[in-house]
Amino acid sequence: MTSRHLITDNDVTLTVPRTWHVRRNLAHGVILAARPRSVPATGVCPEIVLRCTVVDADLAAWRGQALLDLRAQLADFALEDADEFDLGDHRVAYHRFAHRLGSADVLCDQWAWLVDGLGVTLTCSVAREDYLTYCDLFESIAATVDVVPRLVS
Repeated sequence: MTSRHLITDNDVTLTVPRTWHVRRNLAHGVILAARPRSVPATGVCPEIVLRCTVVDADLAAWRGQALLDLRAQLADFALEDADEFDLGDHRVAYHRFAHRLGSADVLCDQWAWLVDGLGVTLTCSVAREDYLTYCDLFESIAATVDVVPRLVS
């Protein structure tokens, strides 16, 4: 993958395609959003969003509540896959879910890490018709995420 490293908050690093347009330090816990420079024929632009938040629950409880919130917020929400596994040095919760955005059927791959109370969520979204084109790229990006534990002085 031709890419560049992005370092965020000194707590999280990841790699995104060099050709994608990146916005950083956005509101509401979003520290990075990236999109390709061109939109597929479906009209739904793939997007990568990295969020960080302080979490005072365990990984399963945090993500369980997040799924309930997504179900309430997104039209036609449907959970299609769920797993928890080790990725790099940390445990990760993975979910793939679908929802409607206007007339588009959108698929999201979402990975979540919880390290020393820092919750990190990587959400990669794409039109269902474009999923096979992007799913390997999304997995490659998730594999580059590293959450660095905070040092306590």
